[in-house]
Amino acid sequence: MGFGQGVSALNASAANLDVIGNNIANSGTVGFKSGSVQFSDVYAGSRVGLGTQVAGVSQNFTQGAVQSSTRALDVAITNGDGFFRLASPGGEISYSRNGQFNVDKNGFLVNAAGLQLTGFQVGANGKIAGGSPTALQLPTAGMAPNATTAIAAKFNIDSRDATSPIPTKTPFNANDSETYNYSNAVTIYDSLGNSHDLTTFFVKTAPNTWATYATADGWPLDAGGKAVASVPAGNEFKAGGVPASGGAALTTGAIGFDGNGRMLVDAAGIPTTPVGGKITFAALDFGNGSLAMKFDMDITGTTQYGDVNNVNKLTQDGFTSGVLTSYAINQDGTVTGKYSNEQTNTLGQIVLSSFINPNGLQPKGNNVWAETSASGQPLTGTPGSGTKLGALTSGALESSNVDLTAELVNLIIAQRTYQANSQTVKTQDQVMQTLINMR
Repeated sequence: MGFGQGVSALNASAANLDVIGNNIANSGTVGFKSGSVQFSDVYAGSRVGLGTQVAGVSQNFTQGAVQSSTRALDVAITNGDGFFRLASPGGEISYSRNGQFNVDKNGFLVNAAGLQLTGFQVGANGKIAGGSPTALQLPTAGMAPNATTAIAAKFNIDSRDATSPIPTKTPFNANDSETYNYSNAVTIYDSLGNSHDLTTFFVKTAPNTWATYATADGWPLDAGGKAVASVPAGNEFKAGGVPASGGAALTTGAIGFDGNGRMLVDAAGIPTTPVGGKITFAALDFGNGSLAMKFDMDITGTTQYGDVNNVNKLTQDGFTSGVLTSYAINQDGTVTGKYSNEQTNTLGQIVLSSFINPNGLQPKGNNVWAETSASGQPLTGTPGSGTKLGALTSGALESSNVDLTAELVNLIIAQRTYQANSQTVKTQDQVMQTLINMR
């Protein structure tokens, strides 16, 4: 027996202790993957072994536990073997399972080391552009206003209501609740993002027949959706059209119902009164520099049942301007921004990469790996439920997959192994001393 076997075992045991110690040190590191030493025996033309050596260090890429986080830009990869694809300012690509990201001063999504998360940008049409992944730079500009172009509403107007006049008042007067049966208001927006109140009134004129009227910012509108009242100087609403007698609003249309309380329709099921189920508003000019507005209110699905007057649906597509207030990351990697006007907008999409042999990746520190010839080419795509890459969970982080209990047990075993191999060196020393003393 020579010193070589004991010395090789001591070196291998020391390497094992280094790996175990590194696992324990990183038991709290987000996205860390534990390692284990692989040993091989050493022979050189003899049946007697010359000891052992470290054949390699294998990493365990199983998923760590997912823990919740209070940060929207903390994101975990779940149910997949994908990696975040990161780019340095110089263009070097690396990969990580650590999903702790921030937005830097230029709008880039970066990790703690300043590496930029890559993905697909949003094109001019507001959709994900695709192509080659690039560093994700989120727009920080505010959202421009959007003028109302459509309103969708569904009402139930009470069939039990008496016909107009109520009881004897006529004509319709928006300021006199006894001249109409029901009213409902919706906020609309002009091209400058200013809000205005559009109110629709319903007057029962006969069984199964109702007249509709409308006002904008309190001023009556005619059948073409134009204002018909005289406007005092200084009022923001600019009157258009021909004033009606006495300043009263002309009807904007009628609604007809069948005996079942549903809107009258043609053979194709399309409402006939009003035509197409739509009340049209045109040439609304608010005199504030905004563009004149033209839009339809689609009331298809409105009913006339013996129940209280009620609105079952009321939506419109306009909004005022807004500033970006928060971010969210969806399962498919799309990053959405929420604005102060309660609107959301897609800002980009994160991509993930996977490898045929992740153990071939080279650890680079700072929670990242680099591609090597042993790992194979990266397979890059968008995340999502059911994909090999995995899905993303916002407001969560993947913990280290180190099993601390197992590592402490391995530490005891490695220590005993080191002690046992030190005995082979000590014994060889004693044998050599005996030989020397024989002389």
